[in-house]
Amino acid sequence: MRKINAVLSIVMLALFLLHIIVGSLQLFGLMPGGSAVMQVLAWALVSAVAAHIVIGIKLTFDTLSAVKRSGTGHFSENKLFWARRISGFAVMLFMVSHIFVFMGSGSGGSFRLNLFDIPQLVCSLLFVLSLLVHIICNIRPLLLGLGVGKARRYIGDAAFVLSVLLLAAGAAFVVYFVRWLL
Repeated sequence: MRKINAVLSIVMLALFLLHIIVGSLQLFGLMPGGSAVMQVLAWALVSAVAAHIVIGIKLTFDTLSAVKRSGTGHFSENKLFWARRISGFAVMLFMVSHIFVFMGSGSGGSFRLNLFDIPQLVCSLLFVLSLLVHIICNIRPLLLGLGVGKARRYIGDAAFVLSVLLLAAGAAFVVYFVRWLL
């Protein structure tokens, strides 16, 4: 189950990177919005995330069952584990908000922003922040789960690339918000 989740995580990251690049270009106004390809990629990403959530919930319940059987929680020693779960829950909440911001249908049933005011901007920026925390907390176990030896060597590179892309996404939300006001 963990190996499936690791492979699923790589698929999600690939789709997410495509989504963030194309979405940022659209929000910056450098690319037209409402692309059917973007919609298919977004729904593929949502499907992969849904499967990831189901697996994550099952693995969390397995862990809680083991803790209950052993009688020792060791919460202070497992803070990173709980940070992964809590940040994943935050990502879920803000992802739902992100989807609802785009639920207005444009021409041909494509998704478009109908309103982008301060609450949508704040939710979008919190979504980016929660994604950054979740991904960075999970890079090492993902690489180890995929059998990448010396994962530490790649963690800094992955964190840097993701940070730059998420910064670009946050900037794109702000630019779109300013463009919306004008």
